[in-house]
Amino acid sequence: MTFSGNPNLYKHHSPEQQIYQHLFELVQLESANETIERFRDLFIEGTNYPQKEISSALEEIAVSKTTEKEFYLFLNRCCHILINRWYMQPQMHYAIYQLIGIFNHPSSQRRVITSRNKSIRRLQVLVKGFIKSEQYSTLQRLAQVINQSTNSESDDKNQPLITLIRRYPYLYEHCLLNEDATIEHQWIVKQIQAQSQRKFEIDLSQYVTYQVRLAQIAVNNSSLGTNRIIHPVNNPTLLSDTQVNIALKSFLGKVEGENTYKDLAHNFLHYSSQASCFLAFKDDLYEYLISGIDWEYGKRQFHQRLYSQLQNTLPQADFQKVNDFLLVRTCQKLLNFLIVETSSSPQHFTFIDLITNQGSICVIGLLLKITLICRKIKPYLAKRFAILFNHYESANANSLDWLVESLEELNIALSIHFGNIDLSYFK
Repeated sequence: MTFSGNPNLYKHHSPEQQIYQHLFELVQLESANETIERFRDLFIEGTNYPQKEISSALEEIAVSKTTEKEFYLFLNRCCHILINRWYMQPQMHYAIYQLIGIFNHPSSQRRVITSRNKSIRRLQVLVKGFIKSEQYSTLQRLAQVINQSTNSESDDKNQPLITLIRRYPYLYEHCLLNEDATIEHQWIVKQIQAQSQRKFEIDLSQYVTYQVRLAQIAVNNSSLGTNRIIHPVNNPTLLSDTQVNIALKSFLGKVEGENTYKDLAHNFLHYSSQASCFLAFKDDLYEYLISGIDWEYGKRQFHQRLYSQLQNTLPQADFQKVNDFLLVRTCQKLLNFLIVETSSSPQHFTFIDLITNQGSICVIGLLLKITLICRKIKPYLAKRFAILFNHYESANANSLDWLVESLEELNIALSIHFGNIDLSYFK
């Protein structure tokens, strides 16, 4: 089918609105492959586009005084007009991956020596800049998540870390959305997140059930048990079976004496509610946090640094009664200190040092302790890990075992304590 459009529809629109309307019509009337080819002709090739009024509108945008950031937002919106349409049709999800991939293939056109040369060159420069923008990085992550042909066999640690993004639904809100996300795109990301989270929880529950049955048969060692057919269930994580078992025991079972993480949080909240002031609360919080840290490691430097961090948190409020605001801000600053502060300054020495010396299970447990006493900071915790993920997404996952293991263990911990999964029988 050849799409011609109606030029009269665009006469009274701004150049941006002309192109938005054109793409909206295009994606409804043409096949995905034809639409992608047309998109490539318009934005990548920049020449010989059949609708002259549309190519002229794009040239006007390219040579106008629009800042590069404004152009990136405009082009991002153009992509999402197509993406939003295709997402509603699961059989079209492949097209989303293909659309985002066309930016990695430069124009085949030689330099055109015409009066339009300046606008075409400008367009190509802007598109090259878009490929390096945060908007395009977000699109690439979205493509990895949506591309359902990427099954477990491609979860290879020899691939860049970005190829593992779909495994961690708690990162989606922070890795797949940026400041200009439309309501439709936010809805799509929430849908994908809910589906991925639900799938992981079901897969983990089935895997744990399978492992428990195997253990029961091994203990009973009965002929009845050995003759029973048990269908194998794959480990849904990138951890070994032993690592998953350790994580489940840690996040579900007793970790300090007779207490689970949930018990520890409950006891702390009850005890600290009697604190006379914020300063006393911070002292109680310090004791709560270091109780699971190896003393020999802690006394070298970590305990002192943690204590100083707490003492320097909102000191002007030291003699006030603890309230919700103080609790949230204190926990946020703790996560900044323990993981990473900002994307503009992604220093994370403390996090790596903790993992190197205490192991990732202990560190995720420490973060879980904080999150269980202030559930409002769960999105903030996810944001810290999203900063780390984005920082390393181009690196080979094989060189990032410490981060991949942390991401996997956090997935288990959050599913147990904040999801809809019930693994109480594992105890």
